[in-house]
Amino acid sequence: MNSMQKLVQQAIDQLVESGAELGIQVAVYQHGELVVDAVAGVADPDSRRPVASDVPFYSASTGKGVTATVVHVLADRGALDYDTPIVDLWPEFGAHGKNKATIRHALTHSIGVPAVPSDLTVQDLADWDRMCALIADSEPWWEPGTKTGYHAMTWGFVMGEIVRRATGKPISQVLRQEVAAPLGIADELFFGVPESELGRLARLEEAPGTAAMMAAVPADMPMLKATPPAVTPSATYGNDAVVLTSDIPSGGTMSARAVARMYAALVGEVDGVRLVSDERLVEVTALATADVDQMVGFPMPRALGYSLGRPGANPQETLSVFGMPGMGGSAAYADTATGISFALTKNRFFPGPSAAVNQISELVAKVATG
Repeated sequence: MNSMQKLVQQAIDQLVESGAELGIQVAVYQHGELVVDAVAGVADPDSRRPVASDVPFYSASTGKGVTATVVHVLADRGALDYDTPIVDLWPEFGAHGKNKATIRHALTHSIGVPAVPSDLTVQDLADWDRMCALIADSEPWWEPGTKTGYHAMTWGFVMGEIVRRATGKPISQVLRQEVAAPLGIADELFFGVPESELGRLARLEEAPGTAAMMAAVPADMPMLKATPPAVTPSATYGNDAVVLTSDIPSGGTMSARAVARMYAALVGEVDGVRLVSDERLVEVTALATADVDQMVGFPMPRALGYSLGRPGANPQETLSVFGMPGMGGSAAYADTATGISFALTKNRFFPGPSAAVNQISELVAKVATG
C-alpha cells in the first residue's frame, strides 16, 4: 500500500472512530493514476450499510465544478463560446437589461441574478422550465459584468439552460455522454439521479451544532436573502428524492473517485481520455475575478466556473488549485502545479467550514510535494 493511501486511510478511520464523521470517501489521482481510494464508516445511519468506493453521495455545490466542466468540454468542441451573449442562445434572458450578459459573466457569478423568491419550494426546483423562466425574468441586483456574487442556486439553472440551448439536451444527458461515460463513471456521477439508482446512494444526517451554526448567520446576510431555507442544502434536502432525481446542477450526486477522475482528466490524460486541451485548461483555470463577493462580503478568487485556492489554505498561495467545495462538507479539485486531483465526500452534513476536507487535503498536499 502506498504511503498516501495509508495515511489517508488512517486519518479517515480516526475521523469515524472519534465520532466526528459518519461515512466518508476520499480519492486522489496523480498524473492520471488513482493513488488513493479510501473509505470509512457507514453510508446509511439507519441500515448501517458500509461505505464502498462506488456509493454516490449528494455533495451540494461540489456539483458546480462538474457543471463548469461540461460547459468547458462543449466549448472545447466549438459548441459554445464564453463571450457569446446569453440572449443569443436564450432570448428571454435579456429581460430587465440583462441582454449584455455573456456566458463568461455567468461562469464567474457576475450576471446579477443570485436570488430566488423567498417562497420557492423543492417542487419548484424540480420544474426546469419554471425555474429558467423565473430567472430569465428576474431583475438583476447589479448590471451584469460589473460585480460578482455567489449564485448559490440560480447558477446551475443558468449554466444548464445555456447547455440545453446549445445542444438541445438536458445537462444530465450531456454530462453522461460527454464526460461520465467516456471516463467509465456514468453510474457514479449525476445531476438528476435515475430513480432506479436511489437505493445505492448514501444517506445524509445533520451534524450536531448545525442548527446553532445556521442561527448564528446574520439574518441580513445577502446570501440568506438570496436562498431561502426551504431550498438551502441540508441533510433533509440532500435526502429528498425530488431533489436527487431532478436536474438542479448547482449541486450534484457523486462518488469521490468519480469526481476525482473527472478532475484528473481535466489536468491530464486518464486511460486515454482527456476532457479539454492544454490551452483550454490554462484559460479556464486562470484567475478571472477576485472582487469582493456581494453575497458574502469578502473577495473570492474565481476561475471560469471554479473557485481558486485549496480548502483551508490561503487562496493567494494556492491559486494553482481549482475546484468547488460543497455546503455540508464535500470538496473536489485539481492542482495544475502538482497534477493532483482530490475529492472528499461525506454524509454528516455541517454547513460551516469542513474540518475533514481541510485536514485531508492538507495531508495530501504535504505528501504530494513531500
